Amino acid sequence: MARRILIFDTTLRDGEQSPGASMSASDKLVFAKQLASLGVDIIEAGFPVSSPEQFDGVNRIAREVEGPIIAALARAVEEDIRIAYEAIKPAKRKRIHTFIATSPIHMEYKLKKTPAEVIDLAKRAVSYAKSLTDDVEFSAEDATRSDLNFLKEVFLCAVEAGATTINIPDTVGYTTPDEFYNIVKEIKEAIGDRAVISVHCHNDLGLAVANSLMGLQAGAGQVEVCVNGIGERAGNAALEEVVMAINVRKDIYDFECGVNTKEIYKTSKMLSSIIGFPIAYTKPIIGRNVFAHESGIHQDGVLKYKQTYEIMKPEDVGRSGSDIVLGRHSGRHALKAKLRDLGISYDEDMFEEIYKKFLQIADKKKNVHEEDLIALFADMGIQEDKMIYILKNVQIIAGDNTIPTATVCIEKGKKEYVESSVGNGPIDAAFKAIEKIIGIYGMTLEEFSINAVTSGKDAIGEANIAISIGNERYNGHGVDTDIVVAAVKAYLNTINKFIYRNSLN
Repeated sequence: MARRILIFDTTLRDGEQSPGASMSASDKLVFAKQLASLGVDIIEAGFPVSSPEQFDGVNRIAREVEGPIIAALARAVEEDIRIAYEAIKPAKRKRIHTFIATSPIHMEYKLKKTPAEVIDLAKRAVSYAKSLTDDVEFSAEDATRSDLNFLKEVFLCAVEAGATTINIPDTVGYTTPDEFYNIVKEIKEAIGDRAVISVHCHNDLGLAVANSLMGLQAGAGQVEVCVNGIGERAGNAALEEVVMAINVRKDIYDFECGVNTKEIYKTSKMLSSIIGFPIAYTKPIIGRNVFAHESGIHQDGVLKYKQTYEIMKPEDVGRSGSDIVLGRHSGRHALKAKLRDLGISYDEDMFEEIYKKFLQIADKKKNVHEEDLIALFADMGIQEDKMIYILKNVQIIAGDNTIPTATVCIEKGKKEYVESSVGNGPIDAAFKAIEKIIGIYGMTLEEFSINAVTSGKDAIGEANIAISIGNERYNGHGVDTDIVVAAVKAYLNTINKFIYRNSLN
């Protein structure tokens, strides 16, 4: 039977300590509720003694978020612990997490304490925390640069004082997988089943996830992680990477956890939006390129059988599907598949000419988008039979003390349709004008992002949109020097996909 691993999420505490990632109390509450939906076991809500805002954020989470254990961090200082308890007191399930440094460099230069004094402070802190709540976690800061025999002594004293979880932090990301495995194994043997062993790894050498997994294999029962791998310096072990490694490699990791993986992508995007940190295109699990394929060989394989180049399903992490990206490396199979998705018909004997012209465009551009293919076919005199709506123009009225208004003209076949609408902003107004023309309502905008793909005053804006209609999700893309036009193109792109897919049913 697979061993149950506890997922301790510290995005709102250690993750928020990442420079520039601070969140308001309201932001924290919103994200904590999403973490509960994700299914984490413990939410470390913050460090209450550090500021009134921190206290308020932790306290609101304790009052309003149900399901996970709500933890608060405190130094091995009675005042810290008392304030941490007051912050989490309303929670149905609560934990005090107290810590003190144990490495020679920290004890000498930061704490200016002897090893004996550190042990005494640890025992006092855990005992006091235990008098307030049954669930107490103790961490030895900079554990991986500590003397192992001293580390075991501190942990044993903490357990005797009442700690129910013992955390082994690789505070500065110093350790390596083999070394960390041995550290955790020895501590597990010393502690036995008297407390849960937890691991908390930083990513300074890019080993946080690998070290975390090795710690679990050595006997740890809890792993401390952050969504998107945010955290101080190079960040913490990424929740999504640890969880999906456990899920994908069940042949190696005989573990299970309570995370609903289909909520991962939503959680990731929510955090990125709250703190304003972009997600790297190549970020494992959640990056834009993870399920995107441009190489012709890869595209051919994925189109034939997805598992040739995808070790997990995009739907398993809450994403809409794979993306075949057309570029100079794309092959004929991928181009045909994209044309089929667009509903563009052509004579088969013309395909080589089409492919040749496609490559000419691909040599000039980073990526070839759907509007490029439509333009290509128009230039060749080929009519698209399923590309229902094409944008002709957009006019916007917006500014201070002005109600944003958009007038949109789109073409269907040989006929043009024009509608105007107002909205919360120019883009919202344009979307509503499109909905009037097309008559499709009940669409939910799931994602919307705009990026500059070139620099300078005439920079090209790239809009990416995801909408859901019922249980179906559609992604769209638009490019233009005007970001409103780019957004409208992307919106029409998603609607065309919806109409085309439903025309096949």
